[in-house]
Amino acid sequence: MQVILLEKVVNLGNLGEVVKVKDGYARNFLIPQRKARRATAAAVAEFEVKRAELEKIAAEKLAASQAQGEKLTGQTVQITQKSGVDGRLFGSVTNSDIAEALTKQGFAVEKAQVRLPTGPLKVAGDHVVAVALHTDVVVDVTITVVGDHA
Repeated sequence: MQVILLEKVVNLGNLGEVVKVKDGYARNFLIPQRKARRATAAAVAEFEVKRAELEKIAAEKLAASQAQGEKLTGQTVQITQKSGVDGRLFGSVTNSDIAEALTKQGFAVEKAQVRLPTGPLKVAGDHVVAVALHTDVVVDVTITVVGDHA
């Protein structure tokens, strides 16, 4: 299916590009998330009329994400979790736990923006985690997991 992108999508393309994607990806993700539209002649013509407005909105989102990224860079978040005497956690610290802790500190971060490449944190100590605020803005945050010996 041919779609026209309404915003930048990672590993797919930039705003305004007409790309060919699988039908299910377009129907189930891109179109419902308002990241793309079907690339019909009418939709392409309508996009060209709105192009400047969409580019301005995208630039504002990027600027806001960069400003939040500058504040978030170098932050340390402390999370307490029950653990054994050897430092291994009984549970784990997931991306939703990290997003919740960052939100309590005043940063609006969703759990989908927290990237844990090796999976949930299962050991007490300091861990560096990437937070993707925008497709072009990824910052590192230090997560300090403190083991609570119960």
